[in-house]
Amino acid sequence: MSPPSLSPAAGQWLSEAGKALSQGRPDLAEQPLKRVLAEAPGFANAQFLYGIACQMRGDSHTAAEYMRKASRQRPDDPNILTNLGGALYDSGATEEAFVCLRRATELAPLQASFWFNLGKALKLHWQLDEAAGALRRALNLDERHISARNTLADIFTIRGNIAEAVAEYRKVLAMQPDQAHAWQCLANLKTESLTLEDAKQIQRALQNRQLAPEVRVSLGFSLYKALEDQHQYGEAFQALREANALKRQLIQWDAAAERIHIDAVMDAFGHPLPTPLDPSLGQEVILIASLPRSGSTLVEHILASHPLVEGANEIPDLSQVLDEESKRRGKDFPHWVTDATAEDWARLGKDYLARTARWRAKRPYFTDKGLQNWQWVGAIRAMLPGARIIDCHRDPVETCFACYRQLFSEGIHFSYDLGDLASCYNDYQRLTDYWQQRYPGHVFDLSYETLVREPEAQIRRLLAFCQLPFDAACLSPHQTQRDVHSTASAAQVRQPIRGDTARSPRYRDFLAQLIQHLDH
Repeated sequence: MSPPSLSPAAGQWLSEAGKALSQGRPDLAEQPLKRVLAEAPGFANAQFLYGIACQMRGDSHTAAEYMRKASRQRPDDPNILTNLGGALYDSGATEEAFVCLRRATELAPLQASFWFNLGKALKLHWQLDEAAGALRRALNLDERHISARNTLADIFTIRGNIAEAVAEYRKVLAMQPDQAHAWQCLANLKTESLTLEDAKQIQRALQNRQLAPEVRVSLGFSLYKALEDQHQYGEAFQALREANALKRQLIQWDAAAERIHIDAVMDAFGHPLPTPLDPSLGQEVILIASLPRSGSTLVEHILASHPLVEGANEIPDLSQVLDEESKRRGKDFPHWVTDATAEDWARLGKDYLARTARWRAKRPYFTDKGLQNWQWVGAIRAMLPGARIIDCHRDPVETCFACYRQLFSEGIHFSYDLGDLASCYNDYQRLTDYWQQRYPGHVFDLSYETLVREPEAQIRRLLAFCQLPFDAACLSPHQTQRDVHSTASAAQVRQPIRGDTARSPRYRDFLAQLIQHLDH
């Protein structure tokens, strides 16, 4: 059946929408596309472009809905299929997503961008071997495909092939000296020094007044690292302060609201929890509860060096279980906690275990170091009474300054202002103190400084708490070959445990606001 014809006005609307999307303005494309679809609801191009607009503004479910409609009419259109695959992946329909993404590469095997889209999704899904293969196919077709080369370098970082990662990022920078992602990833390795010429190149890139704010932030964090590597600490901190100040303007964070939330958590779990139906439920789980940059990746790497433990990193499953329960009840966590029965908590625990079954496919135990675990210790005790919980903490000033130096990929909004950082650390401290008092003997207190000073003694204590037999491999975690999904620490944990990682003493004069507001 031939596609419906459009009126001249609808043709003009479609043209306007295409131009707006090419300029990255889905807001300007949406209304013209709605007019086209009102006149010709089955017009595949309009359905497809409307899906693109929805995807660009973050509505992947609606994007997939409209791209599916277009794909039914043009099932062998690889451009529709690759974009549908991306929308499906973002909306959580991963199996269907990979069918579409793979089909697009079959239909257009010489299109580098389609191989990149497949490789990117595979990498996000932790299918790293196949991801690397797809990305190499993309680069064989187009060696200047910057995103494919950066993503391949990211995989090298995760796998511990640091020299190969550096080489790929350097290739990117040879082609595009102002490429912010490559600079950020080089700086993020932390074990690789940046040169004086690197610092000058980043400074030249920052002189471009047309840079998007997010790009300027990335370059600013990279400049900090390059200047610190040249021991120019005053200039380094100034670059860091400017990058953080700009990033703070781009995100939302309310320290007072967070304090109220922590108060509500403490109040909710101040009431006795129902006796668990099965006290052993969750005995396969080792949860690491900490703020970022507190040594949690090292602790996970130590545990994952044990032959019985899989390291799952910062997985979202616990957050998803609690969020879905909140939606079901029509109340935000923790305001439904006192209404939950033993049966409710057991149901949530079993849901979490079902979602995380993939992490027990090869080894019987696994670690979960989700970044909000420290707020959910009470819920963990109720859902998974058999789980082990490790409170991993570090010197407050060092923790906060380490966060301030880190440009996080997503989800961490308290770290771009020293006052916000102090407030968040104070909330963390009082809540973790509360958990220790509320659940004595169930939350292992692990100091990062003590761990690196007395590694064998602390690792033996840690394994005993987790009811794991001692294994000497845990004493040399840097020799363990495994994927480390936290790229901020992926290079560091592959070095021998060391106690000289503190950075704040060099910047003490600049951290007065932070130190003043921390509760000591």
